[in-house]
Amino acid sequence: MKIDILGVQAFVAIADHGSFNKAADVLHVTQTAVTQRLRNLEIFLGVTLLERTTRSIALTRTGQDFLPQARRLLQELSAALTEIRETGKAQRGDVSIACIPTAGVRYLPQVIRDYSALFPDNRIKILDHASVGVAEAVLRREAEFGINLAGPNHPELTATPLLQDQFVLVCRDDHALARRKSVTWAQLQSHPLIFAGQASGNRALLDGYLGSESLHGGQGGQAGLSLQIHYEVQRNSTALGLVEAGIAAAIVPNLAMQKGTYPRLRVIKLQDPVISRTLVLVARKAARLSPAAQLLYDMIKNSRVVK
Repeated sequence: MKIDILGVQAFVAIADHGSFNKAADVLHVTQTAVTQRLRNLEIFLGVTLLERTTRSIALTRTGQDFLPQARRLLQELSAALTEIRETGKAQRGDVSIACIPTAGVRYLPQVIRDYSALFPDNRIKILDHASVGVAEAVLRREAEFGINLAGPNHPELTATPLLQDQFVLVCRDDHALARRKSVTWAQLQSHPLIFAGQASGNRALLDGYLGSESLHGGQGGQAGLSLQIHYEVQRNSTALGLVEAGIAAAIVPNLAMQKGTYPRLRVIKLQDPVISRTLVLVARKAARLSPAAQLLYDMIKNSRVVK
């Protein structure tokens, strides 16, 4: 059923002001337009709403009954449109977030794409930091929230688990292990490796699983491991560049490997043990996210873009 809103507006304006001329002024249209709108409404309804003479205008009985309903219809429509408009305004704004670099490689871009499709006017500032830097950016209010590694939490921050990210071996297609689907940590002992440096949050996690002695060429690590850490880097992107050059294989989180970026590189599962890190959403406990940031926060929390 087609609702003639323009006709209803014209009818109410004429009834309220008692004149086609005054109704036209209120609606910012010509008197001819007001007359035509009322005529169309009466034709649509199949009734006469106004009795018109050269000197006066009077509501018919049907018009008198319809007038309060018409006013209510316009008021409810106006309120609904205002609510939608104000909600849209609230959802617009700038958002600043912090994240560890690997989250910005594969996880975050797909969520940002979906968010930007819904809110194209919103601007997003992404601060990619090491894990310590993510927490500091949120605490200093440089970012409204962040994506970080799980770990000891600052008392002023909340941490919501987001996803598990396994560590993998990445090597070039001409490496001795390139055709393997999985390898154990013990099978890596004879191969030079590229590893996370001491300042990386990944290094602290790996030390905790394998024992720091394993990563320094000693025999005191888990199950007597003695890994050959020939190269240390702070960024996974640097590690992948070294692997691409054929220098050595690297231990990196799975999220660091973006599909199609390095055609010659192979990703191999690591077992015995399987080591994963947990990514979390961090925000200040006492802070309330802006509406625009809350929408992005919820989209990230509910996203399942990484398998």
